[in-house]
Amino acid sequence: MSRQEIDDYLDGLDEPKRATLERLRQTILEIIPEADECISYGMPAFKVGGKTVAGFAAFKNHLSYLPHSGSVISALGEQVAAYQTSKGSLQFAIDKPLPKALVKRLIRARLAELG
Repeated sequence: MSRQEIDDYLDGLDEPKRATLERLRQTILEIIPEADECISYGMPAFKVGGKTVAGFAAFKNHLSYLPHSGSVISALGEQVAAYQTSKGSLQFAIDKPLPKALVKRLIRARLAELG
């Protein structure tokens, strides 16, 4: 599993999905530069110490940030209130990247959960 697999995933997307997710990818790597990139459950993911801490996916009408946890999204409460959420995903527009500050909070919450 490698960076190339995520490149291939992104190459298969139409704009603006590709550019929006590429920006999210760069944001994640700025926050956790030591992360290993891989594909998990068919979607791009980022691992630290062998544990998946973040991921994303493209769907027909939205993009999703995936914390690979059932409790991270709910732990952020009002900070994610502007987004459609489920237990394990945060949906956002195909042409509007997530703010870096929010991505940082999501990753910090996941890393804290992992100890």
